[in-house]
Amino acid sequence: MSVNATEVLADLAAGRLPDAHGRFGPFGGRYVPETLIPALERLEAGVREHLHAPSFQEELSAQLTSWVGRPTALTFAARLSAEWGARIWLKREDLAHTGAHKINNALGQALLARRLGARRIVAETGAGQHGVASAAACARLGLPCIVYMGAIDMERQAPNVGRMRLLGAQVVPVTAGDRTLRAAIDEALRDWVSDPLGTYYLLGSAVGPHPYPYLVRELQAVIGREARAQFLKLAGELPEAVMACVGGGSNAIGMFHPFVGDASVEIIGVEAGGKGSELGGNAATLSYGQPGVLHGTYSMLLQDRDGQIQETHSVSAGLDYPGVGPEHALLGRIGRVRYESASDREALDAVRALCRSEGILPALESAHALAGAKRWAAAHPGGTLLVCLSGRGDKDMPTLQQTLPAEST
Repeated sequence: MSVNATEVLADLAAGRLPDAHGRFGPFGGRYVPETLIPALERLEAGVREHLHAPSFQEELSAQLTSWVGRPTALTFAARLSAEWGARIWLKREDLAHTGAHKINNALGQALLARRLGARRIVAETGAGQHGVASAAACARLGLPCIVYMGAIDMERQAPNVGRMRLLGAQVVPVTAGDRTLRAAIDEALRDWVSDPLGTYYLLGSAVGPHPYPYLVRELQAVIGREARAQFLKLAGELPEAVMACVGGGSNAIGMFHPFVGDASVEIIGVEAGGKGSELGGNAATLSYGQPGVLHGTYSMLLQDRDGQIQETHSVSAGLDYPGVGPEHALLGRIGRVRYESASDREALDAVRALCRSEGILPALESAHALAGAKRWAAAHPGGTLLVCLSGRGDKDMPTLQQTLPAEST
């Protein structure tokens, strides 16, 4: 299906996307069992009624300020800029409560779930940050929380498993399928199907059936709104480029959305290049994928010639997913956002670079964006680049200690 880039950008700016069917151009929609349709329709009605209502926004804003710690800082990385040759600014989502951008969405959806009368919350997690955020938000609001997490991810993200349990969540290991984020989403959906009205599924990324991609984007767009205003105030102009890591795509769409209408700003998403371009060796969906349906939405997927979803690889658990949000698929299709990938080694090198130059330990997910920033800086000496630092890397210490030389850790 062909799309007109000018019309799409106008529709995005005017708030006409997703459309009434939950589609971002040819992508998006709702592909779920019939038993989930009433729950999704109820959620869609709740989003329309509450999300932008003054009372909901006031409650959300108050919690974001007093509990989450927003606005998060915008930091000029002076020593890293001198080393890499461009002026690099970091939007510090690592400073948000629970250590990543995930809390913006988890808190907003938990508040919505309470208004919809949900009795329990289920969530999925890969790197553990969404699970921790969901557990924290549910503890704050007094809601029971069950988090599904792949067995592989539980091993490599053990600190976050402990945090979730300490916050009162029940963490359920998923041993089926690939035992990572994809399998965790499958199990959370199965749970929701068993009780679609009493249970609220707190989806962690800008994926899944409508209205989740829209809902998550709206809750995460606080990142880009803050960053745009902060950059204008501190630098007196917009950045030449904006960059974020992309797995499912929630931190990226939150950062990108407020900049989509700024024609002068280049927008770049960096996916997990893993070990290489071969199928199964990476999680770079927009670089190597094809259109298809996964977890209730039509988007770009990593699949074989027969349409079978393939296992993925990334050193970062949060990017280890074979799909991507439908809005990203559209932005890539029309060329408004350029998507590239960074390898495991590039990401690990970027972790070390930021630690030693700025005293900041980034999440392995965020390190992919930093790896892209290094390449961009080399091609644009003296340019201005705004990078979304989506989370902090405390959770990744077990992986970093295994993968970086001892003298680096």
